[in-house]
Amino acid sequence: MGEEETQKVEASAPPAEAPPAAEVAKDVAEEKAVIPPPAEGKPDDSKALAVVEKVADPPAEKTSGGSVDRDAVLTRVETEKRLSLIKAWEDSEKTKAENKAIKKMSSVTSWENSKKASLEAELKMIEEKLEKKKAEYAEKMKNKIAMIHKAAEEKRAMTEAKRGEEILKAEEMAAKYRATGLAPTKIFGCFGP
Repeated sequence: MGEEETQKVEASAPPAEAPPAAEVAKDVAEEKAVIPPPAEGKPDDSKALAVVEKVADPPAEKTSGGSVDRDAVLTRVETEKRLSLIKAWEDSEKTKAENKAIKKMSSVTSWENSKKASLEAELKMIEEKLEKKKAEYAEKMKNKIAMIHKAAEEKRAMTEAKRGEEILKAEEMAAKYRATGLAPTKIFGCFGP
């Protein structure tokens, strides 16, 4: 983990011990020197994060507070270690959540596909039953049409037979009237003698 990342994280998390003021001022001065001012006509990228590699610090002057410097370094190392563990835990939890979501999504997709397949099979069965019923009803209708046609032919035949009988009867009566010389009493139903 870079020192600048440590400094950014230290700024967001409360440190165990505050680093000496001279060190903070030095770090701030280095950061200001690295960040260029925004150019005109370009969007403001001042909030964008950039990776900056820090050049090794020149050896610091040894002061009488050597143990204070050592404590600050140990605190920084401990903080970096804690932050790296937190980062690893966070990545692990994110991966677990992602895997769990992917697994759930795949189970939902397989459930959906199986339900769709069963409904499509049911629909196909219903369509087959309807096709059978349609064929049966079509056959019944054809049989009824044939029966109606047969009945109509029978009625036509009866009507033809009756007409033939009536014509024959009329011819016989006409022959009888001719033989006897009498006129029929009723010529038409509306005219009478």
